[in-house]
Amino acid sequence: MKIILFLMEGVTVKVLLFSEGKKLFSKSGVGVALKHQMKALQHAGVEFTLDSKDFFDIVHINTIGLKSWKLLKSSKKKGIPVIYHTHMTYEDFRNSFLFSNQIAPFLKKQLLKRYSAADYLIFPSHYTEKLIRSYGITTPGYVVSNGVDTDRFRKDEALAKEFRKSFTITTPLVVNVGLPLERKGLFDFAEVARRLPKYTFIWMGAKFSYIQPSKVRKLLRNPPKNLVFPGYVPFEMLLGALSAADAFFFPSYEENEGIALLEACSVGCPVVIRDIPVFKDWMVSGTNCLKASNVDGFCAAIKSVVNDKELAERLGRKAIKAVHERDLRLVGEKLKEIYTAVLEDKNE
Repeated sequence: MKIILFLMEGVTVKVLLFSEGKKLFSKSGVGVALKHQMKALQHAGVEFTLDSKDFFDIVHINTIGLKSWKLLKSSKKKGIPVIYHTHMTYEDFRNSFLFSNQIAPFLKKQLLKRYSAADYLIFPSHYTEKLIRSYGITTPGYVVSNGVDTDRFRKDEALAKEFRKSFTITTPLVVNVGLPLERKGLFDFAEVARRLPKYTFIWMGAKFSYIQPSKVRKLLRNPPKNLVFPGYVPFEMLLGALSAADAFFFPSYEENEGIALLEACSVGCPVVIRDIPVFKDWMVSGTNCLKASNVDGFCAAIKSVVNDKELAERLGRKAIKAVHERDLRLVGEKLKEIYTAVLEDKNE
């Protein structure tokens, strides 16, 4: 499918942005992605609805539950094009929650079924596209970043000061944002904290302890003395943490893009990340981040940005530039092009 660069004159599009379990997913990446889609479409002037009972021209599905499957089938019967956003992969589901590894093979079959049945796919990264294609899925698709609100995620010194005061922080501060999962590098994060006892480590994100493996629950209950898990925090506190941080440490083993990383980069926080394929195309170690592959490397990288202010400032400036092309305004325009092209294909 050819992606056109403009809307046909006189043609309007109304999109159904669909996501199940909004309360459950509101504190996860999928929930943030939905909010980003809404704001991106507002910027682009594209009308949308969240109500599946409303009128709409295109369906844009974000989840893989039963309601999503029923909506896909009913929409196709009515001749309404269905776009599936590939937020979930077999690889990033593993090592997440209780029994996730046992469920993962079944999940992969469901992903194959749903992604193959859609008319079009949206991938959050080229890496995710490669994974989905490796499953044998041939549905047409296009890569569009989940995006970041660069207006909202800007360094705020007042909030930084307030954050340090509220947590009584007098040492170098290292932060991370996201669900505290094994797949997210939780145990490496804790081990780095143990090895750097003179630093303060804070991991913000909903704990969902009731569906966590016992070893994760144990760590959340008894972390190293210099590691804090405050849970899900309001936006002002999140921005304060990113603004106050000496380093953003993101040791995840598997990501489809990493919205939290985009937000940290937008604030200009120097970031230390795991050297994994999803970051290969746009995060360059020594230019806009520092990369490592193990605890020793992470410790060395964090100490480098804490002790070398010139390096930290340079990495932060370059990180801001790296996310400019992922601003929600640009994301909105890309989505607008895709919706228009999908409708054009339907009407040919």
